[in-house]
Amino acid sequence: MQIVVNTRLLLKDRLEGIGWFSYQTLKRLTRNHPDVHFVFLFDRDYNEEFVFSDNVTPMVLGPQARHPILYYLWFQVSVKNLLKRMKPDLFLSPDGFLSLGAGCKQLPVIHDINFFHHPKDLKWMTSKYYNYYFPRFAKEAARIATVSEFSRQEIAKHYHIPETKIDVVYNGINSFFKPVDDATRKTTRAKYSSGKNYFVNVGSLHPRKNISNLIKAFALFKQESQSDMKLVLAGPEFWGMGDIQKTLDESGIKEDVVFTGRLSNEELCKVLGSAMALTFIPYYEGFGIPLVEAMEAEIPIITSNMSSLPEVAGNAALKVNPFDLNDIKNAMLRIYNNASVRADLVQKGRLQKQNFSWDRSAQLLWESMVKAMRA
Repeated sequence: MQIVVNTRLLLKDRLEGIGWFSYQTLKRLTRNHPDVHFVFLFDRDYNEEFVFSDNVTPMVLGPQARHPILYYLWFQVSVKNLLKRMKPDLFLSPDGFLSLGAGCKQLPVIHDINFFHHPKDLKWMTSKYYNYYFPRFAKEAARIATVSEFSRQEIAKHYHIPETKIDVVYNGINSFFKPVDDATRKTTRAKYSSGKNYFVNVGSLHPRKNISNLIKAFALFKQESQSDMKLVLAGPEFWGMGDIQKTLDESGIKEDVVFTGRLSNEELCKVLGSAMALTFIPYYEGFGIPLVEAMEAEIPIITSNMSSLPEVAGNAALKVNPFDLNDIKNAMLRIYNNASVRADLVQKGRLQKQNFSWDRSAQLLWESMVKAMRA
């Protein structure tokens, strides 16, 4: 059996949501199925750590697919020609992109369709590309995998795909997240927040992460609480930073908002575990990995009451309307003022996180792949 995999998002020291999904599931799939030959397709030089086992053959195809025109050239020309030549049993694409007309069974992992609801959150050409091609990818797929029941229903409804053709494969939790001790908490706060306690948001500063409203709500919280709390934004900058900067300039609390940029895994663990709470309030998410990372780090959570986030958070978070600044502010006040609320959320997080593991994710993805090959 031969399975070709799109691994273009396996980037050394630059793994984010879909990259982590690819890394953690593929590492397990290749080792759990030594009788299967996997061909990993990279669009640039790859790191050897991503060749997980002897049954993996890495290949580099150009051009580097980081722009809609290059997406087309990579998937519809380079990858398509390879698939037609190799005739694999399956083409697996963890980022959802397929090669239309490649003549083999294909399984995309479509994590969400935020671009359908919020096209302006992406650059114009990227949004056009996604909204033109993803409905076609969904139609051509032998099966579809996605990361939440919410996303399954979204894909089924808007792309007119039977729900029975879509498999839910939850994300897992990276093992490097864990609670931190008092000494680590103290040194981390000294490094990032002038020794002060803080709320933290984890992830790239993408428009849909609702960072501007988070900053505005934090300003209201500061005004009402008169506390010395900080807000730490732990993640790389993304397209759309102009709005965030404008909000910050007008907030009156510019000195209390800390941008860390991209952090190593070790540093991110420390920054998350040293926070008073995670404040993660996007208005659209297919899963929301920072929620389960916060559960593993054993800190309280404030999150949005929209999209997949209530499904993933369960009862282990205070849920807010991401467009209601007072609602967000009041949740911050509850966390800040009430130790029993914080302790209760942490305890509920210990239970909720048991629903998520990368071993289970890999098993569910494999089951979806088998169904796709038999379709």
